[in-house]
Amino acid sequence: MIDYIKGDIIELTPASATIETGGIGYLINISLNTYTKLSGQNKTKLFIYEVIREDTHNLFGFYDKYERELFIHLISVSGIGANTARMILSSLTTQELVNVLTSGNVDVLKSVKGIGLKTAQRVIIDLKDKIKMDGVEHDTSFVGASNPVGEEAIAALVMLGFNQQASQKVVTKILKDSSESTVEEIIKAALKML
Repeated sequence: MIDYIKGDIIELTPASATIETGGIGYLINISLNTYTKLSGQNKTKLFIYEVIREDTHNLFGFYDKYERELFIHLISVSGIGANTARMILSSLTTQELVNVLTSGNVDVLKSVKGIGLKTAQRVIIDLKDKIKMDGVEHDTSFVGASNPVGEEAIAALVMLGFNQQASQKVVTKILKDSSESTVEEIIKAALKML
């Protein structure tokens, strides 16, 4: 599995980017949010989600891990495919999407092309609890994304077989209590709490 692709931006459109690395050009589907962040840049690092089927192999790229995580949450909802999830992330910023999900604002989600009332309700019902965390208006991975030590600790815990949401919650709590912890200290503390 590809975690990220780092290289030169050869071509950039609002829907895709071609990134060359190691003499290979990767065509990567992107959201408008990622396109906006890439505009004017020559090099980038995109976090990847692969969709591999019998008849196709598509790469979806995101400027940060937080947007990729929201994408993965969205495609876990019945009836939401990769392109619909990308449409949602192109219509709303990550923070707007989180606010819509936590507040249960069906109307805003319904305004996204291709999303009807039933689908909007299903997305909110399925994802509201996954996104909510101790009343904070954003996903716990947001803390990890701004803190490389926390991000590394979460990744290690997930590789050890722990649930991603539980790991994020615990690591966020540990970092709130002692923000200067090393990766090893965070993992040791988290193992006692999980």
